[in-house]
Formats: sequence, C-alpha cells, structure tokens
Amino acid sequence: MTRIRARRLDGLTSSAIRDLLELTSRPEVISLAGGLPAAELLPTARLAEAAVSALADPASAQYTETCGLADLRTVIAARESGRLGRAVDPQQVVVTHGSQQALSLIAQALLDPGDLVVVEEPSYTGALQVFRAAEATLAPIPVDDDGLDTDALEELLAGGARPVLVHTVATFHNPRGAVLSAPRRAHLASLAERYGFRIVEDDPYGDLWFGTPPPAPIASHTDRVIRLSSASKIIAPALRVGWLLADRDVCASVELLKQGADLCGSSLTQRIAADLLADTAWLDAHLTTLRGTYGSRAHALTDALSAEFGPDVTYSPVRGGMFTWTTLPLAVPAAELLPVAAGLGVAFVPGDAFAVAGDHTRSARLCFATSAEDELAEAVRRLGAAVRAAGDARAQVQVQS
Repeated sequence: MTRIRARRLDGLTSSAIRDLLELTSRPEVISLAGGLPAAELLPTARLAEAAVSALADPASAQYTETCGLADLRTVIAARESGRLGRAVDPQQVVVTHGSQQALSLIAQALLDPGDLVVVEEPSYTGALQVFRAAEATLAPIPVDDDGLDTDALEELLAGGARPVLVHTVATFHNPRGAVLSAPRRAHLASLAERYGFRIVEDDPYGDLWFGTPPPAPIASHTDRVIRLSSASKIIAPALRVGWLLADRDVCASVELLKQGADLCGSSLTQRIAADLLADTAWLDAHLTTLRGTYGSRAHALTDALSAEFGPDVTYSPVRGGMFTWTTLPLAVPAAELLPVAAGLGVAFVPGDAFAVAGDHTRSARLCFATSAEDELAEAVRRLGAAVRAAGDARAQVQVQS
C-alpha cells in the first residue's frame, strides 16, 4: 500500500485553540479562548504611516536576507542588549515568520528523533506540536505560581535525564499565567551550565506587565539560552514578525533551514516593525496603554469570577500577559462544558488542551485581553449559567440511571 504521509504526522493532533477559531468567530459568542490582542488597541494609524514610509523605498517590495532585514536585527539587538545588560550582536538575531516559526526551526536544527525535551506542565500547545513533530521524547515538569519547578527539574537531572532543550514561557506563562521567580531563573541557568542543555526562553508577553516589571530574562544569567519573541502581542499579529536570539552556531543552523522553508520573510512588514520598534517614545506610550487596559480587564475578569463562583473558583494571579488559569466547580470535564457554554454564548480553552501527562480536566485558560470589561462580566455570567446547566444535566442523568 502506498504511504500517503510521513510517519511523524501519526501522533499529531490539531491545536484545540486553532479548532476553536470557527466557533469564536460567531458574533454572538464572547471568546475567552484565543490569545488575541484587543482589536481596538491595534495601532492601525501608526502602521499605515510606517507602511507609506516603507513603500517609498522600492527595496521594501523586494526579497531580503534570510536572517532578516539588517535594520530590524539592529533594533532587536539594541532592545535585547538593554534587557540582558550585555552587548548583543545583530548577527545573533534571526527574524522569523512569527516566533512559532523560530521554535519550529530550532527543533529541526537541534533535535533528533528520541531526544529528550523538558516541557512545562501544563504547556503551550504550539510548543507541544513542534516537539512532537520533531519526534522528541517529552519530560513534563510542573508549573506553579512561581513558574517552572526547578527543584523538580534538578531531581530529574540528578536521576540521569539529559535533555537537549528545556522549553519555558517564563514570563506570564501560557496558559498558567505564572512568572518564573528570580531565584528560579538563576537556578535554571545554573542547571543549564552544569548539565549542558539549552534553554528555550519563549517570551512573547514580557512587555505586558501590570504594575511591577518581571525579573530579568534567563538569558541575563547564561549564554545557554535561545530567546524567542515577537511583535504580535505588542504591535500586530498580521505583521508575522518574530525573532530568536542565540549564539552564532544556532543562528547559522536556523538560517540554513529557513532558506529551505521560505527563503526569507517580508521586507515590507519587517521594515514596518523596525520603524515602530525603533520609535521608543511612541512604543513606550503604546505599551503603557496596553498595560493599563489589559490590567484593568484582567482584574475585571477575576472579580467577575469571584462574584459568580465565590470560594469555589481558583485562578492564577494576574501580573501581566493575557491569560488566567482557572479551576471551576465543574460537574463535568471542561471539554464537555465547552459546547454547553458555546450554546450560551461564551467560549474558553479546556485545560486538557495544554496537558502533557497531567490531569487538567477541571481547569480552563481564560483570555482577558480581547474583550472590554463589561463583556468580560457578561462572559462570566454566561459561564456560570453553563456550569449550572451542565450540573443539572449530569444530575438528571444520574437520577434516570
């Protein structure tokens, strides 16, 4: 029989979040599911101004370097230098089609089938898809309110495990909302030095802090870090501009693979991104607006959860980012609650979408960034109605049986 697809696809499933897009596009549904920036906060006027400026140069409509537009790499290197407290060479930066492509290229460049990758539990679904496609062996380590449990990781390493990579969304974790504490960042860096693995520090949300900035990046402690970030959450997803920061050997390997993937990214969107990222006065004001609005929405969501469910609900602290990880008083698993909730006009992502080996059936990831405060309150009211309806239906089944 003719084989119709590669074996590496056999264990892959579609992202639950991508599958929810059709559902959440219905106008009557308030979506707490996707990690989408607020549409009304997208800087469309400033983007249009930058696009006009970029198109004045015909080079913006031409091919560019595989590793990315030189001006953009220079801007990113300068931003990273300030964060890390050390000089970053633009040659250590590769611009990618969103940070998801960066993660995929890293996996292709560094992993052979069967290689061990430490991931968080629960974990970002896009990372799980990438590492499973690379046929890696996954070792989950729990995440609590202080981020990845580095003591548990050290115990795994002391037992003989030798990962090639440790992947972490250390700042405003997706989905857990956690922030890896400063002591754990230093501990993780020291483990990387001692055991020789690389850390993939996935950082799309680090600029979206509420009140207190997060600790310095893990890469400020060790050069065994590959840092990923993106313009998607702070400027606009449609630019599809992400990047990685790594040593030159990793960059060269990624660039070689990228030549076969897409030759190069868009000169136009990269020039627009360079313009906006370099305009520090505008960017600082824009980030201040995002932080204030998202912070207010985060507290509106958690206040509504407490009012609707009382002490029966738990949720992660909202210190930044776009998500809170919520455990609800459910009579049915969250995946079974979802269609009931959708019928009542609210959507979320069930916790099991982020599971590696753990049980997250009673949890859900809720996004507070996309909706206004009154919509968030209404979404929680609908969620409460869905929980009660699911509970009543389960009780009826039990009576009949």
